This record gives sequence, structure tokens and C-alpha cells, in this order.
Amino acid sequence: MCVQHSTRAMADRAADLTAVLLADPAVESVSEVLHAYGERGPGPSGDLGLTAEDVAAMRGAAGRLREVFAAADVDEAATLLNRLLAEAARPPRLTTHDGRSTWHLHVDGHDDAPWAEWFLTSSAMALAVLLADHQRVPGGICAAAGCARPFADSSGGSPRRFCSPRCATRARVAGHRARRAGAAPGPRPAGDQPA
Repeated sequence: MCVQHSTRAMADRAADLTAVLLADPAVESVSEVLHAYGERGPGPSGDLGLTAEDVAAMRGAAGRLREVFAAADVDEAATLLNRLLAEAARPPRLTTHDGRSTWHLHVDGHDDAPWAEWFLTSSAMALAVLLADHQRVPGGICAAAGCARPFADSSGGSPRRFCSPRCATRARVAGHRARRAGAAPGPRPAGDQPA
């Protein structure tokens, strides 16, 4: 499987890893997300060599990235991303990981950088590119009741409010039911405004 190095894939990976690291920071859960995005270790088994210590450090990075997803506006997101890049990123470099992938950009220290450094720097770089491309917060925190999952938003349209169509539908149905029952309605999902 080829690793996806597009900005969109890296931003989606950042959101998915942030979600799993803040909810269930087990080595197996984190490895599963990394494998889903095509990350493989150097040996034939593809084992990532991820340890509990790596996951603990990645969890700290996830907390910092969640702040970017939760930013109230583009200026706050830019300030947070600039801070992350200034503190953690190294000069950009191209790598193929000794021929195991296509050429792609890294801003961590080296190909064998600690997992947390790689996660924080690659995620911050992807989110910064999305912010620059779309001039808005590069994602968000799901607005569905009880969800709070971070998501990346690489669409060029209206900013998203939900992490998935499922959460958007649940919120829309709950709002509809509340209105029909005469309860005080909560905020309406975007696109669900009265005519």
C-alpha cells in the first residue's frame, strides 16, 4: 500500500490520530489509524515499532493539535500553527524513506524522528497549507451533541460543522424532532434553515 502524502490525506490523518489519541491511546488503536493511512515500518511485516511511550508523547501532540481544530477563527488558528511550526518544525526536506515511498516533504528532524515529532510537525504543516489555501480554520470540532471529534476541512465550500454525514444527519433529525415536539430548538445545522 502506498502512503498518501497529499495535504488532504495528511490533514485527515491528523484529525483521525488526534481523535484516537485523545479517546483511546492504546498502541493498537494508534497503529490501526497509521496503517489505515498507509504507514508501514521498514521490515517485511510493516511493524511500526510503536511503543506505549511513543503513544504517550503523541497524545501530548494531539492535545496541541486539538487546539488548532477548536480555534474560534482563522487568526487564532494561524497563531497556534505558527507557534507549533516555530517550536517543532525543522527545515523542509524531501524523502522517500530509502525508496519505500514516493518523494514527499517532511519538516521533522530526520526519517527516524520520534513518532510525536513526526506527528506534530507533519500535521501542523498540512493544517497550515489548508489554512493558507482556504483562508479559514483548517477543520473543527464536531458540533453534534455528544461527539466532539476533531475533523479536517479541505473542502472549498462552506465550512463544515460536523465530522461526518452521520453526525450531521443525527443533529438535523434531533433538531427536527425538537421543533415538532415544540421544544426550544438548538442551533440549526448549516443548510437546514427555514425557507
